[in-house]
Amino acid sequence: MVQNLRLLLLPLLAVTANGAFAQNWQLVWQDEFTNGISSDWVFETGTGSDGWGNQELQYYRRENATVENGQLVITARRENFGGSAYTSARMKTQGRKSWRYGKIEARIAMPNFQGSWPAFWMLGDNISTGAGWPACGEIDIMEHVNTGSDIHGTVHWSDNNNQYAYYGGSTNTNVTGYHVYTIEWNANTIRWFIDGNQYHVVDITNGVNGTHEFHNNFFILLNLAVGGRWPQWNINDAALPAKYYVDYVKVYQDGGGNPPAPSTTIQAENYGAMLGVQTEATTDAGGGLNVGYIDASDWMAYYNVNFPTSGNYTIEYRVASQNGGGRLSADLNAGSTVLGALDVPNTGGWQNWTTVSHTVYVNAGTYNFGVFAQTGGWNLNWIRITRQGAAAAAPVESAKVATDQSAAFDIYPNPVANELNVVSSEDLSTGSLQILDKSGKKVLTTKGSKKVDVSSLQPGFYTLTFIRNGKTVSRNFVK
Repeated sequence: MVQNLRLLLLPLLAVTANGAFAQNWQLVWQDEFTNGISSDWVFETGTGSDGWGNQELQYYRRENATVENGQLVITARRENFGGSAYTSARMKTQGRKSWRYGKIEARIAMPNFQGSWPAFWMLGDNISTGAGWPACGEIDIMEHVNTGSDIHGTVHWSDNNNQYAYYGGSTNTNVTGYHVYTIEWNANTIRWFIDGNQYHVVDITNGVNGTHEFHNNFFILLNLAVGGRWPQWNINDAALPAKYYVDYVKVYQDGGGNPPAPSTTIQAENYGAMLGVQTEATTDAGGGLNVGYIDASDWMAYYNVNFPTSGNYTIEYRVASQNGGGRLSADLNAGSTVLGALDVPNTGGWQNWTTVSHTVYVNAGTYNFGVFAQTGGWNLNWIRITRQGAAAAAPVESAKVATDQSAAFDIYPNPVANELNVVSSEDLSTGSLQILDKSGKKVLTTKGSKKVDVSSLQPGFYTLTFIRNGKTVSRNFVK
């Protein structure tokens, strides 16, 4: 929570976009705020020393932390109290609960205005027993300032020369929406995730570069500051009161034994690109947003989704439909690999949710994961990807998929302007190529070829299909 002043680079381990420890995480503590704020939280009040060390402008009050609809709400207000022009809340588990290593996460939606500084972070237990700051160590699981889209994960400590040091990383997201912010912390590394996707890692093996602090117990803090050295002191008073929502805070520790299959949940609204869809509030468990208004040929793309090993993955989709269901398909890298399709059942309402799934084979790698609406009329709340226990020798796809989706078939560039290149281990001249528009209408048919002239096509979303001996391979592309 202290403003970054100086950068000290650490030697890093290899980072994957969605890496995770092979550990058997067991839930050891949680507060879901269902029945209020638990007694494991202690509230800090007042203005602290020098505005809590950061020249923050607010006066922290217990009254600014409430529970609404099973969520913690920290409210920042423009009000004069105790000599300050603003009030907010800061809470911690110090003296009640602390942990050494583990998976620590919270589901959060935060305000986004000039002067705001929400944080979800940790401090070493020994801050009050002589070590002080920064020698106690600090782990910022999530911080955000002002009106940008960046969220930050940072560690602060005292290095081998007793000098202040820090190392941080950041990523972009729609900060006002709900996301799960997580660290996974063991004796070697601390890794930062948003919605299961890793974006930062630091090496703390054997206290490298003085990081001995991070092998002690730490407690959790939540607060919403107004102003300070990082966001500065130009406050948008018109944005107040502002609310910082915390759906839950959970702590897991390694239970030993064989770990469960790694799983990644993607919130549907967190697409990197899309065509034709909109978001709306959902009443599904956990709240937040779902993607809706899905018509035929609409699509969503989710960037940098990691499949750590080659093998079978179960992909689940949280769906709802009022008017008879629809059909969706999944693909990788804009249709270069089509994973399979599923029917969406009629659930009896746009907010009546059910989960459908299929098992697909994916080669290890990091991809842009896509969901395509073969027919519309359904909503999507989240996608969960779970690796099966062992790699399989051959792909297992949905029984409804009757196409030969050979991995040795690709098209580029994508998007394309005039000429599409087709790469295949098959003899293309022995088959035919068709291109369908987003409505399913055939717009071009030609003999199999390594180059396809698409200059006459209008801008839009298309599917190219190679047909040979009664089998087909399809790839989506954008003109």
